[in-house]
Amino acid sequence: MKKGFAFDLDGVITDTAKFHYVAWKELADSIGITIDLQFNEQLKGISRMDSLERILAYGGKENDYTAEQKEEMAADKNANYVKLLDDLSPADLLPGVKAFLDAAKEMNVPCSLASASKNAPFILKKLGVYDYFDAIVDPATLKKGKPDPEIFVRAAELIHIDPSEAVGFEDAQAGIEGIKGAGMYAVGVEGNEPLTEADMTIKSFEELNVSDLLNL
Repeated sequence: MKKGFAFDLDGVITDTAKFHYVAWKELADSIGITIDLQFNEQLKGISRMDSLERILAYGGKENDYTAEQKEEMAADKNANYVKLLDDLSPADLLPGVKAFLDAAKEMNVPCSLASASKNAPFILKKLGVYDYFDAIVDPATLKKGKPDPEIFVRAAELIHIDPSEAVGFEDAQAGIEGIKGAGMYAVGVEGNEPLTEADMTIKSFEELNVSDLLNL
């Protein structure tokens, strides 16, 4: 029996990857590095600073900036990203997500958010689903990013269940590895990359039934 759910955000609840890409591309362009959508796949599910480090390494500029300059660059990217999110609304929830959250709430199934995004509370409010989540992991409290399982272990702790009693939802390979490393059942939301190790893969939440997942 499963007792709770742990969700990633980008690519699972909504698709803000396009906004991340625009913001990262503008930053990369400003320092003479050209990235494309294919490279952007590497940035899914990882932290802001790790994303910046990958971009700098890709452009051969990993040693060109101080830690303080990198913090400034990451902050500039985030300010640009948040500005792009201004128009986000409940219409931007991915198919089936709202109905799934409604069913979970009706059945008193606790839900937590396990996202590397520091903007997660803001995004959930814009989407109109903030109140559906009993807990949101603060990425600033974590020592390691995905694929390390720490964020998913914490997501289970915050809703007072063992990770083995939780179902985790992810769209990125690093996230699936984190879910499995935590001992959770992994549901992969398929996008542009194949998700190996997932216990189940879906195209959208319209394929899922809360009761069936609880009975796993």
